[in-house]
Amino acid sequence: MAGVLSFLLVDLSALIAALPLPEGTPPPELPPPALLKLVAIIQPTVLTSLAVVIGIWLAPKVGLHAPAAEAFAEGKPIFPGLKPQIVPGVVAGLLSGVAIVGVWVIAKPFMAEEFVTRAQEFNKFIPHAVRIFYGGFTEEILLRWGLMTFLVWLLWRVIQRDGGEPKGIFVIAAILISAVVFGIGHLPIASALAGGLTMPIVLYVVTANSLFGVVAGFLYWRRGLEAAMLAHMFAHVVLIAAIYLAV
Repeated sequence: MAGVLSFLLVDLSALIAALPLPEGTPPPELPPPALLKLVAIIQPTVLTSLAVVIGIWLAPKVGLHAPAAEAFAEGKPIFPGLKPQIVPGVVAGLLSGVAIVGVWVIAKPFMAEEFVTRAQEFNKFIPHAVRIFYGGFTEEILLRWGLMTFLVWLLWRVIQRDGGEPKGIFVIAAILISAVVFGIGHLPIASALAGGLTMPIVLYVVTANSLFGVVAGFLYWRRGLEAAMLAHMFAHVVLIAAIYLAV
């Protein structure tokens, strides 16, 4: 919920006002800022709560874990469960951040200059806390703990049916599907910034975010949910540095 509540730090009125409108379209009438922020956190609150329940219910059935959280819930020391996840999570996050920036640099010449400028300005609207907490905690709970776990369980129950551990191919399929969903989930804001989607924009947004989704999914599978969270946080550390360096 720290990630969801971090949305309260965003100046939504200014953010909406910065989005392009079709020519001749008057600016929309917005509700009071307090009401706008309340509405903005309702949906992620509901979805995050649902993802938490799904993960708690299904993750143990398919061999997926959040070792540090599980230790906390059982009243055990947290660090032994967290320690093996720290280095893989941090390193994977830093490398993923560099890769995302690299994809951006390669893709920029193929995208409209107006979109590039708006995207760079939009990035400055997002507080660091939102990137770190919403990306690191909330998105990983939604996409990995909730969606990926559910997909592994669904494939295991529908296709395997032998009661054994889920086959690796099912986990890989769930990683790929949840990664692509993560990428597609970034298209609406890209469309708003561009005033519509073009093939270069779609390819960049889906590719860059899906690549990280695959990394986070494998970390969740092999190390634990906290490793994916750390990777997401440190990927955003790299992106924040790139924004200030105007890469």
